[in-house]
Amino acid sequence: MRKLIFLVILIALPCLAYEVFQQNELPEDKIRSENEKLLFVIDFSQSMEESLNGETKIDMVKSVMEKYLPEIPSSIPTGLRIYGHKCGFTAYHACKASELTVPISLNNKDNIITKLSEFSPRGMTPITYSLKQAVAGDFGDYKGLKHIVLLTDGGENCDESPCKYAIELSKFRPDFIIDVIAFNIGEQDDLEQLECTALVTKGKFYQADTKSELMDIMGRIIDSKKHVEAQIHTYH
Repeated sequence: MRKLIFLVILIALPCLAYEVFQQNELPEDKIRSENEKLLFVIDFSQSMEESLNGETKIDMVKSVMEKYLPEIPSSIPTGLRIYGHKCGFTAYHACKASELTVPISLNNKDNIITKLSEFSPRGMTPITYSLKQAVAGDFGDYKGLKHIVLLTDGGENCDESPCKYAIELSKFRPDFIIDVIAFNIGEQDDLEQLECTALVTKGKFYQADTKSELMDIMGRIIDSKKHVEAQIHTYH
């Protein structure tokens, strides 16, 4: 029954979201007419230390980011938020372990690569809290498209729902788009929550189980940035 309700919500949301976008008078074409700001939200929870084919998941992510970050168009301000990098004295503190380690700005690729190398997986998976923090402050007062790329190897485990939060966000903030990369996740409930998080914000949902699949996904995301930049430059 719960899965049936979830599917009904997903089917109904595009119509509801369209009405909300009209009410806020912030059409997608207008949002995309400005260069976007891009924030990577990367999972540093304890499970990212697990190995796949002789390499830890976090090392795979760092390697993929190091390869593709330099290809992001220089006109796109980019930043990094990580979560799960601290255990905390209690579960409450562990569920607040989310930090903007590289504020969004231009020419940030080297800074992001450096910061990724400074942390190791340790704690829990406060996805919803991280998204709330990103939306509330990481983009400042920027009026254009705000694009979040969330990469996680597990679902929320801090007693919140990223899907429910994304539904509320989409009602009032169509200027936020969340892409989700589900990396080596087997739990169907977790996948459904993450897919909902992406789709209700008009983002894309990706699944990767290997490093090569992760590289392919990241390459597609970065290529889409190049395409948008080329379109914008054409109009000038």
